[in-house]
Amino acid sequence: MTKIRLGLVLATALTAVAAWVLPAAAQTGKAQATAVAVTAGKPSEFHFTLSKKSVPHGSVTFTVTNKGALPHDFKIANKKTKLITPGSSVKLTVTFAKKGKYPYQCTVSGHAAAGMKGTLTVT
Repeated sequence: MTKIRLGLVLATALTAVAAWVLPAAAQTGKAQATAVAVTAGKPSEFHFTLSKKSVPHGSVTFTVTNKGALPHDFKIANKKTKLITPGSSVKLTVTFAKKGKYPYQCTVSGHAAAGMKGTLTVT
């Protein structure tokens, strides 16, 4: 009888430990998206400034803020934001499966030609 009680107590203790450890292990296994702040229209109207010029492969969330006087958008890896009005921000999440160099640009007519373009390095 004592062996049965000891076995039940041990099984209960192991279940409690597993309930505590497994969710914590699952959290560390999740890949976090890399955050990149993108400023459009500053320091000049036809310019992008990125908070990071290089990111690890995986999910990247771009927060694009238009600090210029004209509407802009942001396109990278065949994904594009909506047209962003001055003073507004939008988020764009892109998953980069491979490392490499990924060009970005504003697709508003003439903006990329005026300098609203660049390259993001994915490692």
